[in-house]
This record gives sequence, structure tokens and C-alpha cells, in this order.
Amino acid sequence: MISIVIPVFNEADIIDEVIDRLVKAVSGLDESYELVFVDDGSADDSVANILKQKDKNPHLKLISLSRNFGHQAAITAGMEHAKGEFIGLIDCDLQDPPELIERMYTTLKSDQFDVVTGFRKGRNEREGKRLLIKFFHRLFRHTSGLSNIEQTGHFSMMNRKAMVALLAMKEKNRYLPGLRSFMGFRQTQIEYVRQERIAGESKMSIMQLFKLAGDALFSFSKFPLRFCLYLGLIGILVSFIAGLHALVSKVLGWAPLGWSSTTLSIYFLGSIQLTFMGVLGEYIFRIYKESQNRPLYFIKDIYD
Repeated sequence: MISIVIPVFNEADIIDEVIDRLVKAVSGLDESYELVFVDDGSADDSVANILKQKDKNPHLKLISLSRNFGHQAAITAGMEHAKGEFIGLIDCDLQDPPELIERMYTTLKSDQFDVVTGFRKGRNEREGKRLLIKFFHRLFRHTSGLSNIEQTGHFSMMNRKAMVALLAMKEKNRYLPGLRSFMGFRQTQIEYVRQERIAGESKMSIMQLFKLAGDALFSFSKFPLRFCLYLGLIGILVSFIAGLHALVSKVLGWAPLGWSSTTLSIYFLGSIQLTFMGVLGEYIFRIYKESQNRPLYFIKDIYD
């Protein structure tokens, strides 16, 4: 069986087209299939529209979470309830083409690879957002040491062996593309151009994207701590040079330093300390979240 996991959050307007394209993409393959929709606390008619389609197509499965737990938790819930030997992940906005699922399946079926990911060689999105995402992917690749990570997202397919390994990582602050790269196995990529949403607005705001980027960097990289260390060393160097300047000025009888230089030095060192405390706070918060060991999500209903 092939299982396709689709997280849903307030996508009532496009559910019918999503299901139509997904069914066309998988119904021609030589495997049975299931479409596992995970409703992440939608406030519109997403659940009702999926259930209407389920009455017509028994291959649809719906997992309704008790509230909005976030994109990563919803995908994890779908994978944990997927029954297939091959498991695909795709967002509900149709920016990633379902038609590539056949190529991913064929690649896995050859038994040469365990994971196939979509590589975004281009994006039909706003220039500002595209540049921010490009900057993040390059920073993450250079600081995390992970391969096959740049310009990849959740759009992928893997065999059950790889999925079991992915689900074995239980951290609460999850960045699934990073975890997928970290686990190893035989991975390859398929290139495509990411399209604009077919309707509606993106459910991931800029602040949510920054939060996801933070989870990725703090979970897989020492870069924030190293940055603070280097910043602190620069502060020590600047303070040492300023001290020498003050000493030489006193010995040679130059004009005494004014209050502004002293104030700026205090602000500079204080800013370094606050930055370092903020970075430590991010790590401590994540340690606290892990120690709570709360479930990633709660399920309200399952329609299978």
C-alpha cells in the first residue's frame, strides 16, 4: 500500500481539487493506496469537505486533532497512523505537484533508495520570501553539517524502514527535513519548480517561518552558541583596545575621554551579554520542553 500524508489547516476552498489531483496521481499505480488527511484544528469546513469526499472514496482517511498543534506535529500524527509500505508527505496547498508522486514511487520501487525528496530548483513566490528562504537554507546547510538539505521541504516519499527510523526521533521541537537528513539511509532527489498557492493565503506567517527556522538551527547546530562566543571575544578585544587608549591618553596628557565613550562601551558589552542570555534562554526553553515529555498531539476523531 501507498500512504500519502496531508496536513490540513483551514483549506476548505481547495480540498476538492487536492483530493482530485492526489487520486489521479496514485490510482494508476500498481499498489493500493490511502490518503491520510490530518486536520490540525481547522476552524472552517475542511473536515466536512473531506468527509463528503470520503463518502465517495473509501481510500480517504481523516485524523482530526483536538486543536492546532502545528505543522510538524500534524505530519508526525499522519505518519504514525499510515499503513502503507511507501509513505509520501505533501502539503495541502498544491505548491508541490502531486504528479511527481509516481516518479518518487518508481524510484523507491527500484530498491536503490529508501528516501526520495523534492528539490526546489525554482520558486514562483514573492521575491522577499524567496530570498529569506534561500538565506536560511544556506545558513542551515553550512552550520548543521547535514547533506541533501538545501532547498528541500516536507515533500518526499520513503519506505517504511526509513519512516520507522524517522519516527524513532521523539524530540518535541521538530524540524522534519532536518531529521530526515540526519537519519541517513539511501536518499536521492527529484527536481521541480515550486508553484504559487492555487487559492487562499499561506497558513505559515513570517513569524511562524522564523520560529521553524529557529527550531531547525537550535536543534541541529552549535552556530548560535559559537556566534555568542565569537561576539564575546570581539567585545573583550574592543574593551582591551579601549583600555589601552584610555591609559595612553592619561600618560601622554591627551584630552580625557568623555562620558559618551564610556556609555557606548557599557551599551556594547551589555548588548553582548543580553544576546548571549537570549541564546541560552532558547536552549533552556527547548530543554524544558523536552523534559516535560508531553505528547506531540491529541486526536479528537479518526475516520477510517
